[in-house]
Amino acid sequence: MAERTATRRGWIEKWDPEDERFWESTGKRLAHRNLLLSVVSEHVGFSIWSMWSVLVLFLSEDIGLGFSAEQKFLLIVVPTLVGGLLRLPYSYAVTRFGGRDWTVFSAAILLVPTGGAAYVVQRPGTPFWVFLLIAATAGVGGGNFASSMTNITIFFPQRHQGWALGLNAGGGNLGVAAVQLLGLLVISTVGNTHPAWVVGAYLPVIALVALFAALRMDNVAAVRAAPGALREACAHPHTWLISVLYIGTFGSFIGYGFACGLVLQSQFGSTPLEAMSFTFLGPLLGSVARPLGGWLSDRWGGARVSLVVFLAMAAGTGVIVLASALVSFPLFIAGFTSLFVLSGIGNGSVYKLIPAVFAREADRAVAAGSTPQASLARSRRLSGAALGIAGAVGSLGGVAINLVFRASYSGPDGSGVPAFLSFLGFYALCIVLIRLVYLRREPDAASAPAPVPVRDRAPSRL
Repeated sequence: MAERTATRRGWIEKWDPEDERFWESTGKRLAHRNLLLSVVSEHVGFSIWSMWSVLVLFLSEDIGLGFSAEQKFLLIVVPTLVGGLLRLPYSYAVTRFGGRDWTVFSAAILLVPTGGAAYVVQRPGTPFWVFLLIAATAGVGGGNFASSMTNITIFFPQRHQGWALGLNAGGGNLGVAAVQLLGLLVISTVGNTHPAWVVGAYLPVIALVALFAALRMDNVAAVRAAPGALREACAHPHTWLISVLYIGTFGSFIGYGFACGLVLQSQFGSTPLEAMSFTFLGPLLGSVARPLGGWLSDRWGGARVSLVVFLAMAAGTGVIVLASALVSFPLFIAGFTSLFVLSGIGNGSVYKLIPAVFAREADRAVAAGSTPQASLARSRRLSGAALGIAGAVGSLGGVAINLVFRASYSGPDGSGVPAFLSFLGFYALCIVLIRLVYLRREPDAASAPAPVPVRDRAPSRL
């Protein structure tokens, strides 16, 4: 049995999941235990991050909190922005403090935005800037994704990382649907005058998650990042090109998820109950679809799947514009829901592009004379850093979507059509980018020397 040792600070120093004997005897059990708690922690983080997308539907004159549509959109923009900005420092923090210790902290700190929201929604007459400040603190839930993905990557061998990361990300994304389902339950049972019930339900859950993370998760020394990896990834053009694509997929998922209820209220005058009856459906289906995107990309390549996704998202956006012109609620819901499903698939396919691009570079480096070990190490180092950057930039796309919605619905026509037309233009840009950069035929590919095979490296198929 492979030896497992830990320092006095509780760090596992010897961790080699690529060693099949170690994986079967020790690694698999520890990895799955940490994955389960990571999924739960990230799930709750997403719920708190997106809880203001539910709370704004409760804010009305009935409880003395009658904010305008523009103010409500701002309340969902602020946590989206903060969550996006926190993703890079959260990704670094787990490499500095360890997966267990940072998960405990990142879970426990969720008590701040949750308790603050539960307090302020019961205080009519509270100034709007106080609501903005408390909504901003909910952004800490958005950072959990980056630290969780960075941590789980270390626990699993290359051959299982796609499944593990897909499950981790999909389970976390489901937190958006979960808090919206809870909002629907509250509205349908006690009405739209008890928003504190939504956030209050999470207080004991957060405490339990932090406690179980402290007792059952592990710190692994291998999670420590090599110096300069983030700087090197920032200088690589593919990091930013793929980040643009991730704006189109994850930015759409989180932006639409936060705005869905307000869009239905602004576009069709839906009541809170009517809006909540549909808002959970898109995030739920999009979260479930994310692992499918990774699986399809394993089979057909991330670039091809992403191209089809953006073509379909452009078509779905066209359906929404048509539904707006026809004032057809069912057609609008169908088009909007399709965008969630497609963005979920695209989240998986675009994320698969990152290791594939750097693995392709490793192939070329080996063919040019570099050692397989050095090329593989560089590929993994840059992939990890680029994943963090793309995750942060992609979530900022949700900010842009909600700002565009805010401007569109506050315009003279009070319509969301200008917003959807601008999104259509961005999807067209992503289509061109994939076609010109990632599906470009390379004339010398057939004559290039075959790379030396590297054990368990990430697949280089684009």
